[in-house]
Amino acid sequence: MSNTTDVSATHAGLAALRERIDALDTQILGLLNERARCAEEVAHTKLAEDPNAKFYRPEREAQILTRMQSLNNGPLRNEQITHLFREIISSCLALEESMRIAYLGPAGTFTQEATHKHFGQAVATLPVESIPQVFREVEAGRVRYGVVPIENSTDGVITHTLDMFVQSNLRVCGEISLRIHQNLMCQHASWQSVQKVYSHAQSLAQCRFWLDKHLPQAERIPVSSNAEAARLASLDDTAAAIGGIQAAPIYGLQIVHDNIEDNPNNTTRFLVIGDQVVSPSGNDRTSLLVSTRNQPGSLYKLLKPLSENGVDMTRIESRPSRTTNWEYFFFLDVRGHEQDAAISKALEALRQEAEVVRVLGSYPVAIM
Repeated sequence: MSNTTDVSATHAGLAALRERIDALDTQILGLLNERARCAEEVAHTKLAEDPNAKFYRPEREAQILTRMQSLNNGPLRNEQITHLFREIISSCLALEESMRIAYLGPAGTFTQEATHKHFGQAVATLPVESIPQVFREVEAGRVRYGVVPIENSTDGVITHTLDMFVQSNLRVCGEISLRIHQNLMCQHASWQSVQKVYSHAQSLAQCRFWLDKHLPQAERIPVSSNAEAARLASLDDTAAAIGGIQAAPIYGLQIVHDNIEDNPNNTTRFLVIGDQVVSPSGNDRTSLLVSTRNQPGSLYKLLKPLSENGVDMTRIESRPSRTTNWEYFFFLDVRGHEQDAAISKALEALRQEAEVVRVLGSYPVAIM
């Protein structure tokens, strides 16, 4: 009798909880549609003032996400809250403007994953074959923004992206920080018998110790992208691929081992490029391109204005100018926005010393 009573009480308790969840879902649905109606009103107001108004505001989005994280008391993690609100923002923005984003493809790459992380699933995307082509698509107006990799915490800077900024007038409108998780995928579960492993050379290097231990007999074959590796593995039941989780369903593969990267903190930073000047968000980064003559003390003279004005430099890279031997362009990242007083003063002093000073963009720091 007691057991029957306990089961009945459990069922009653579950039924009450489900009714509560249903009621909450109804409230959430109503609030989501109310937010969407507000987004539509924003669009009408903006268009009345400016027929060419831009609806995507990176600084506003960053402020919303930062605020939601600060209000979050759990049990959902901040990362989950950010993901949920990015999709809400993405869906509401799609009511205001249909955006198309170019990214370094093909489909199934980490750059595609970064694109959806930043813009959500409600945007149209265009995979292209090279970083220069991403720039060209944005410059030609065929897409609104582009997403390109700029640096990896393990493998360093992507020089092709830096070189394109020397040639292009596009600006950096945002950044994306993506934790890189490598996964072993193949057609079947018996992965121990695979004879070759396809992946991008960087991914193979990032999983070297795991491969040495678990698949020492398999040939490691570098290919142009992790998506291409997945495509090749889908055609060969003796092969496996290493890549991001999004590649597996695209190419009909099973993930047989996840997170096989040797460094669990491996992260890639991506840039959003466009023609938009972004207003301050309160937590920003500014990217600069500067050049000077090759003479003693030239680098010191470039960095001195930053130090004297208390500007925190977070990164510096050099690239050959390609026009004059032994002359270089320097790419700098500093904390803050170009409108901040300290950075504005530093830029004014920097222009007195350097041959070229170009602000590539001020934009919100990536939100994880």
